[in-house]
Parts: sequence; structure tokens; C-alpha cells
Amino acid sequence: MPITTKDVISLSEARSRLSEIADEVRAGSEKVITKNGQSYVALIDADRLDYYHRLEQERIHLLLIEEASKGLDDVANGKVKDARQVLRRLTARRRTA
Repeated sequence: MPITTKDVISLSEARSRLSEIADEVRAGSEKVITKNGQSYVALIDADRLDYYHRLEQERIHLLLIEEASKGLDDVANGKVKDARQVLRRLTARRRTA
């Protein structure tokens, strides 16, 4: 749902109408509260916030699965190095640097 001009309110208006604004948000509206004419915070329904957080977690999981898949492709294509040898080389470089 797009934000309209009626969904942008000043902080002073939000203070004076908080209960009414909270009811509008609970009914599905989202509000952008401004301070000194600039976007300051957004007011959204708590269930919607939970939903946004779950979407973010799912996105992170999908990215991790994608990276794991790339790693498995590297293993299948023989693009691997022994981790202990790599760590020894890195440790030796740090000592000499």
C-alpha cells in the first residue's frame, strides 16, 4: 500500500492525536511521522512489523543457502584447498608483516 500525503504527519500532530492515529494504523494504515519537516519514524501495526522481520529472516536464509550451494559447486568442481594449510600460510604472513 503506497504512502499518501494524509499518511505523513508531524510529530506534534502525532502527539496530540496518538490514540486516533494508532487506531488508523491498527486498521491497516501506515504513518510517517516527521520532525522539522524531515522523515523521522514510521508507525506500523505490530503484526505487520513481525511479518517484515520474518521476511528479512527468510531472505537471510535464502542467501545462506545460495552461498552454501556455491560452496558445494566449488567442491564438486575441485576448487578446494586444505583449510589447515591455508590457516598456516595466513598465520605465517601475519607474523612476517
